[in-house]
Amino acid sequence: MKKVRQNGFVMLFVITVLALISAVTYVLAGGANIMLFQSDTAYLEACERDLIASGLSWAKWNIRDESKELFDKTVKLDVTNMNIRNAALNASIGVPIDNEIEVRISTSCSRGRRTFRSSDTYRIRL
Repeated sequence: MKKVRQNGFVMLFVITVLALISAVTYVLAGGANIMLFQSDTAYLEACERDLIASGLSWAKWNIRDESKELFDKTVKLDVTNMNIRNAALNASIGVPIDNEIEVRISTSCSRGRRTFRSSDTYRIRL
């Protein structure tokens, strides 16, 4: 009596292994996309903080000079040396009231299709 080989079992095993590998790849790709989104968010938040700090530093420097021509005017600051792509920084210094000056800082930074914008008012003591 001759033994009959069952080649279908091997084919079924290979198809099952391929399905498992594709499912694991799908789950790992989803996890990688989440990590990429979170790292982009952290990068944009850090860039936003750097732009705000730079704007406040510029305002403090110009308040010391006491040049009246900058009060109540919006100034677009050059941020090319900060190496932040698609970034913008606008600052306006208000009129001094009670040893404090209000500074409005507006920032914008982008990465991919996401853009972070902020516009806040800060107080600087004289």
